Amino acid sequence: MGILRTIIWVSLTAILVIFAMANWIPVTVTIWPGQVLDTKLPVLILTAFLIGSVPMWIALRTTRWSMKRRLDASERQAADLRALANRPVEVTPTPPVNDIPPAPSDLFSTDKP
Repeated sequence: MGILRTIIWVSLTAILVIFAMANWIPVTVTIWPGQVLDTKLPVLILTAFLIGSVPMWIALRTTRWSMKRRLDASERQAADLRALANRPVEVTPTPPVNDIPPAPSDLFSTDKP
């Protein structure tokens, strides 16, 4: 997979270098009225590309950073829950419960005065 990525990057770089060499002509760019910039066309294209891609790269990095923080917090919470589930439980014996109801004769006294 790494060799394929390298081939693609080398091909893309070669294409961009050939394009830059073929279009190495001066271009006049008017920034504001009265302010003119003379530059080469490939420099202008690279600058426009960077102006558009840098904010998106920053947004991607911040999103990845926040997702990594959330994932780390979830992994810590899962590890805590695993440790809690694997701890030994102390069993304390409970006294037996008398589930037999009292007899009716025990409830009412049958002694007559």
